[in-house]
Amino acid sequence: MTDSPPDPFAPSALGPVRLRNRIIKAATSEGRSPHGLVTDDLIAFHRRFAEGGVGMTTVAYCCVSPQGASAPGQIVMNDQALPGLRKLTDAVHDAGAAISAQLGHAGVVAPKKLTGVTAVAPSRFVNPTSFAYCREIRRDEIAAVIDQFGRAAQTAMDAGFDAVELHFGHLYLPSSFLSPLINRRRDQYGGDIDNRSRLVREIAQRVRDVVDDRVAVIAKVDMDDGLPGSIWIDEALRTAQLLDADGTLDALELTQGSSVYRPMYLFRGDVPVREFAAVMPPMLRPGVRLMGKAAMGSYPYEDLYMLPAARQFVPVMQNTKLILLGGITNRGHVETGMREGFEFVAMGRALLREPDLVNTMVADPAARSRCTHNNKCMVTVFGRTHCVLDPEQRYGAVVSNSVATSAQT
Repeated sequence: MTDSPPDPFAPSALGPVRLRNRIIKAATSEGRSPHGLVTDDLIAFHRRFAEGGVGMTTVAYCCVSPQGASAPGQIVMNDQALPGLRKLTDAVHDAGAAISAQLGHAGVVAPKKLTGVTAVAPSRFVNPTSFAYCREIRRDEIAAVIDQFGRAAQTAMDAGFDAVELHFGHLYLPSSFLSPLINRRRDQYGGDIDNRSRLVREIAQRVRDVVDDRVAVIAKVDMDDGLPGSIWIDEALRTAQLLDADGTLDALELTQGSSVYRPMYLFRGDVPVREFAAVMPPMLRPGVRLMGKAAMGSYPYEDLYMLPAARQFVPVMQNTKLILLGGITNRGHVETGMREGFEFVAMGRALLREPDLVNTMVADPAARSRCTHNNKCMVTVFGRTHCVLDPEQRYGAVVSNSVATSAQT
């Protein structure tokens, strides 16, 4: 605990970027780029958070390659996407906020029906949720993935993004290298945690070499992933320590859970089994209703639920700022994060419910979030991600995908 915590609502530096406050809109799937290109709907989505007072908003899951996609409609960071991305960053800047691009490669959760190729993993692996086979990635392909992250960072910089967030969590490809359960390699990328951390370090170094000090570089890293025998906090601390010593990152955002097993370990709270069953093919619905809660996991929601694990990282960091995530819904939570030694906080569901929550917290320090943690927003990722309790979002009063015009023109 620090005796003189920073004011979370005062301007602050994140690497080379100056944010108007220390509140970041966390990356949450958007579903507003049905053809993999920026739409007016996506621009309106992020502009609402900017107008609502966040210091920076994060564009979720921009693929470093088509083979790294985890769901339909995700933006691939290439020249085709560049004009629309520039319109998006201009709109957010015009509303007074900074903007970050989350860069990722899905690895074991990249569906073959979408990408057309067998998913890759550090070692041969069968996804326990989809039962899809993942082949072992070759050394030359590892080098190619590192290059892809570098090129994606260049595209983000060309598009006017203020920061890039490297997705090293949730057992996507970089994160899966950190897992002793999935990574059973016998080369320099496998074995002890120092070797298993090699890929994320090399990606971070390549991205830093590309962007230099022109944009901020953030990495999202799992503290533990909820998969027995996989990533746990003891080795995650070592990965964080190695990244910190490299000096390639401006900030580390700490997360939990995976996209492979029991996703509710990340979200906590109500398990929307009935809603998930409703969007599944008819043949699968009875099984989802019967086994969905067991497959997704059930973990009670608590305010600041990631803090007990995240505070272990505070004394480890010497050069890298920390971003606290998980169960942050009001001003008291934000101030607790500052007192605990975190430089920034990231908010997801609470901002999805109230895009103007930051402005509300400034105007009324006692304000409470209207988010009920029913988690029905999770199911909306199959269409347009939105809070089901907000009619304007639910019924597309801002702009709907069916009428949105492409921002590429």
